[in-house]
Amino acid sequence: MTARILVGTCSWADKTLVECGRFYPPQLKTAEERLRFYADEFPLVEVDSSYYGLPSERNAALWVERTPPHFTFDVKAFRLMTQHPTPPSTLPKDLRETLPAPLREKPNLYPRDLPREVVDEVWQRFESALLPLDSAGKLGVVVLQFPPWFLPGPENRDYLLEAQARLPQYRIAVEFRNGRWLSERNAERTFRFLRDHRLPFVCVDEPQGFPNSVPPLAEATADIALVRFHGRNAATWAQRGLSPAERFDWLYSEEELREWVPRVEGLARETREVHLLMNNCREDKAVLGARQLQLLLHLPERGG
Repeated sequence: MTARILVGTCSWADKTLVECGRFYPPQLKTAEERLRFYADEFPLVEVDSSYYGLPSERNAALWVERTPPHFTFDVKAFRLMTQHPTPPSTLPKDLRETLPAPLREKPNLYPRDLPREVVDEVWQRFESALLPLDSAGKLGVVVLQFPPWFLPGPENRDYLLEAQARLPQYRIAVEFRNGRWLSERNAERTFRFLRDHRLPFVCVDEPQGFPNSVPPLAEATADIALVRFHGRNAATWAQRGLSPAERFDWLYSEEELREWVPRVEGLARETREVHLLMNNCREDKAVLGARQLQLLLHLPERGG
């Protein structure tokens, strides 16, 4: 293996992780203390809160201060940026107040509903918020996870290029939630498109057999590779109305994670960096999976 392999979880402040009491020592009461502790244990984390609301430059600067020099943050794109339903209340107040009353009263908004200048401003604020991480060399990739209705076709391929152009100084990585992108008919074209534009493909481990299932393919399409482990809880994967902790409630066995060892080694031979992120964020299940992966890959067991 030649690539640098980083292992972490998709959150360090998940409520169920804090409350379970099996990862953070009880004397750690603040967000700062917990992030410092996490960063001593793992070299990588994904910021998932940025999906639910735009991140702030102030918080990004604090994250820089509270982590070691070589720590890496991957950041999930705000939901509006990936065409997910977005409650008006999650938009910044000043932008929300510019909207006509009928839009403010909708339960959810989509980019097509909004004036172009509002959509542009959302992208610009997201970009600005990450500047402290980027300047400190601590920004990994921006993860764009698209919804199941984001289907393969010219319009959506153009949207991927538009997203790349909107965040020109950052690396964006693409996660699909519809298996048609990787069907026998489309897979070759999808991977060729991603390679041609140096867009990292987000490999996934997740329940199979659903319209929003993507097969667990280990494919490198750029110089960075990502694998996000969502668990294999088929009973909750397609349920609506569940919290992330309920939906991704899964404790990986050693055997399940061992399946990924040769795949990760293959990704490492083709890239300069591999990010492995556990998204089974129920209590300490992601932490346990991350530690098991480090052992299986013979990686250092502490971060920083």
